[in-house]
Amino acid sequence: MKKNHVLSFKYFIYDFLHIFTFLPGFIWWRPKHLYESEVAKKKIKGGGILISNHLGFTDPVFLMYGFWYRRLHFVALKVFFNTPFKRFLFRQFQCIPIDRENMSMDTFREIVGHLKNDEVVAIFPEGRINTTKEEIQPLKSGMILMAMQSGKPIYPVYIQKKKGIRYRLLVVVGEPIYVQQEGGMNLKGIENTTEKLYNKEICLKRIADSYYEKSQNNNTNFFFVE
Repeated sequence: MKKNHVLSFKYFIYDFLHIFTFLPGFIWWRPKHLYESEVAKKKIKGGGILISNHLGFTDPVFLMYGFWYRRLHFVALKVFFNTPFKRFLFRQFQCIPIDRENMSMDTFREIVGHLKNDEVVAIFPEGRINTTKEEIQPLKSGMILMAMQSGKPIYPVYIQKKKGIRYRLLVVVGEPIYVQQEGGMNLKGIENTTEKLYNKEICLKRIADSYYEKSQNNNTNFFFVE
C-alpha cells in the first residue's frame, strides 16, 4: 500500500500554509475541542471520512485545527474549480471537485481511492452552507456508499463558531461510526445509517450548547472562557 511520507512535494503548499497560518488563527479563534467520549479522543489511524455541519467557508480551516496531525482531503463543489488558477489552487490544497447534483463515478472512485490509501477525506454532507434556521440540514447519503466501498469509518464532527469575542470556537468530535456494522448495502440500511449520523450531529451540537451555557456563567477569564 502506498504511504504518505512526512515530507512530500505533493503536500508542499498545503503543509507550508498549514504551518505558518496555524498560530495566528489559533490565537484569534482559540479553538476548544470537546469529545463525546474517551473513544472519540483517540487519534485517527489510517483512512476515514470526516463529516461536519457547514456554517461557512472557514469550516475547512476549523477542521484542520481539530485534526492538525492529519492531512485532510476536502470535497469541494466543482463550481469552485472554474478557472485554471482556481483548479491549481484547490488541487494544491488537496481538494476533490464534486458535482452536487450529479456525482460522477470518477469522483466516487477518486474519493474511495484516497480512503483505501489510508488518507482522510473531509465532507460536508449537508451539501451547502447552512443559511436556514434549521440546526442542521438533512444529510446526503453518498458518504455511506464511500465508507462501505472503502471499509473505512466515518468520524462525525460538529462546529460551533465563536458567539462573541469572549468565547472560543468549539469543535466537538464524536465516536467513529463503522458503516459495515450498521446494515447491508441496501436502501433501507443506507437511510438508517444516514439518519443515525444526523442524530449524532444533533447530539454533538447539544454538547457544544451545554459547554457554551456553562461558559456564560464564568467571567473569570476574558480570553479563555472555560
